[in-house]
Amino acid sequence: MSKKSILVVEDEEDIQQLVSYNLVRAGFDVDCADSGEDALQRIREKQPDLVLLDLMLPGMDGAEVCRALRLDEQSREVPIIMLTAKGEEEDVMAGLDLGADDYVTKPFSPGVLISRIKAVLRRKVKEQVPAAREPGQIIQIHDLVIDPRRHEVKVGGQPVVLTLTEFGILEFLSKRPGWAFSRQQIIDAVRGYEYIITPRAVDVQIFSLRKKLGETGKKIETVRGIGYRLMDV
Repeated sequence: MSKKSILVVEDEEDIQQLVSYNLVRAGFDVDCADSGEDALQRIREKQPDLVLLDLMLPGMDGAEVCRALRLDEQSREVPIIMLTAKGEEEDVMAGLDLGADDYVTKPFSPGVLISRIKAVLRRKVKEQVPAAREPGQIIQIHDLVIDPRRHEVKVGGQPVVLTLTEFGILEFLSKRPGWAFSRQQIIDAVRGYEYIITPRAVDVQIFSLRKKLGETGKKIETVRGIGYRLMDV
């Protein structure tokens, strides 16, 4: 099996070397860029499996790089983990809203960083496994209709207004109706929609979804000891 490639975008040489050293030891193929412009050029030349992106860069900062990657059809699906010294919730949310898949705040443990990278790559593999429904395809279960491309939900023909996180959870469950998913699987699937979601927050989102969907919301079933599933009958 070929090594997964990681592009480390970091302008501080000591951090760049530390991260690269630990990633190579963990079995990754590593390339480095010390500016946003350099990063975009390298990604155009050879698309990595994941980008480790510092938020604070000279010139074109990490936020601009993230936005550019997500607007480019060639790179929009490349996983991005933000590296930031900013630990405030607003800064974390801003990075996730730009399209980052995860974030790690400085100072960080190399072991934790590698674990987060592996988790994001695992999620990417799961997304690429053929599902019961094609990505972007309109999903219809019971009287529930979900249009992923438009981010629209209708119940009995009537539109239902959901938050981004609620929509993400509903879409995730609906792609494999009848399957039970743990709270952690749901977190991994919808991370980055609005805020740092926790197991307790999943319960809150499910409660809100059930309420907004009315009778159809009862089809979201609690599976004791596991999590939740959307019933297919």
